[in-house]
Amino acid sequence: MATVEQQVSETQNGAPNGAAPDAGAIPVENPATGEIVATVPDLSAEQVAEMAARGRAAQPEWEAYGFDGRARVLLRAQKWLMDNAERVIATIVSETGKTFEDAEFAEIGYAGNAFGFWAKYGPEYLADERIKSSQVLVKGKKIISRYRPLGLIGVIGPWNYPLTNSFGDCIPALMAGNSVILKPSEITPLTSLLLADGLRECGLPENVLQIATGRGGTGAALVEHVDMIMFTGSTKTGRKVAEAAARRLIPASLELGGKDPMIVLSDADVERAANFATYYSMQNAGQTCISIERVYVEEPVYDEFVAKVSEKVRELRVGKPEGPGSVEVGAITFPPQLETIKDHVADAVQKGARVLTGGNVAPGAGRFFEPTVLVDVDHTMKCMTEETFGPTLPIMKVSDADEAVRLANDSPYGLGASVFSRDTARGEAIARRVEAGAANVNDAMINYTVLELPMGGAKASGLGSRHGAGGIRKYASQQAIVVTPKLAMKKELFMYPYKSRTSKLLAGLFKFMYGRGKRA
Repeated sequence: MATVEQQVSETQNGAPNGAAPDAGAIPVENPATGEIVATVPDLSAEQVAEMAARGRAAQPEWEAYGFDGRARVLLRAQKWLMDNAERVIATIVSETGKTFEDAEFAEIGYAGNAFGFWAKYGPEYLADERIKSSQVLVKGKKIISRYRPLGLIGVIGPWNYPLTNSFGDCIPALMAGNSVILKPSEITPLTSLLLADGLRECGLPENVLQIATGRGGTGAALVEHVDMIMFTGSTKTGRKVAEAAARRLIPASLELGGKDPMIVLSDADVERAANFATYYSMQNAGQTCISIERVYVEEPVYDEFVAKVSEKVRELRVGKPEGPGSVEVGAITFPPQLETIKDHVADAVQKGARVLTGGNVAPGAGRFFEPTVLVDVDHTMKCMTEETFGPTLPIMKVSDADEAVRLANDSPYGLGASVFSRDTARGEAIARRVEAGAANVNDAMINYTVLELPMGGAKASGLGSRHGAGGIRKYASQQAIVVTPKLAMKKELFMYPYKSRTSKLLAGLFKFMYGRGKRA
């Protein structure tokens, strides 16, 4: 198997789409070792503009492939991904420091499903729809609502999931018939470059998908040249993207921050709840927008729940991934994120919280933080109100479900949530009261794997959604078409010249149709 450095060298010497390497090359670090595994160019605004021109020129040919032709390319890409899974996993692990399993389950598993899903359901979601109208003036006419590709889509991806949440958003955009420019995080660009190569091998025409590596300036330039922007990242940056898109009057879809609550009711299966709290707070070292970031537990089961979670978290292995089954918790991918995690834990302790396990930067090379459980927490602490994005789990005792819901909703965020109760009807009723784009009962995060369901945030967690019909329709514009048959009258009744008799006839018709409503 080629090394990551060799793979990047083979990918246009690390320069996306044949662009000349920029003098301000960006080093890509393996956060588990501190080693530089590759460099990529920091593309300028001028280079982004050139990419946009190439993408627009390539789009009509790709649209002309039709649904069947585009689906064939995506299905070949699905097979390519499975055939090259080891290579892709190695690339993901090298630039994120996540475990083999986090790359395999949450990235390869997702993308493998997504290629097939959008190839199959994209044509259904974007199919022409024949409309029946109650309007008498269009009787006998053919009325159609259709979707057409927007043209050039910009995707700005995050560093935590370079395949799922970065490249993954390109799949429905491509299936809709658009060309795409993906700006991956400068922290984790290698997976996107590799996947773009893979799609070209599968028959995707040149310049239909381009990778714009670079820092913030590259992303800002991208928003200025596309017909729609899909952004995943922080709420702070998302607001800037939304402002730029609004100024240009282009659509924007934003998945932003989360502070996802878990509610454990007194009738919950405590063992299952503890297992889910442990896994979904620590998976990918907590660097998941819909991970469990805070837990509210009813008093009767609080001690039992805390004891079980603490024991399970204490047993987790953290460190450099060395292949399948080697560690449970990998590295902190983004350098500033480690400082945020440290700050949140220190803030909680200073305000009276207790650390039951973990609480420190893990020793040795690389960037790691110990899996951490915090108790005696409250909403004066950052760990309960701000996005931590790390392997920490603060647990708070509540008197009843109403208090749990009130605290769960006491947040500017509303991305995901989970409720645990043996009474599933009660659990669902509680879930419906939580202000979040998605809620699971006796589960967590599993909704993200259901591509038929919309995935989006409430409040400051974003605008729009991915997945479901809306997840591909957002990459298209709606067009209304009305077709009048060729044997229609030469002139409609309401046309010039106006005549008293005709006007009275139409007035009587409208009164007959619309003036017979039931009295209040």
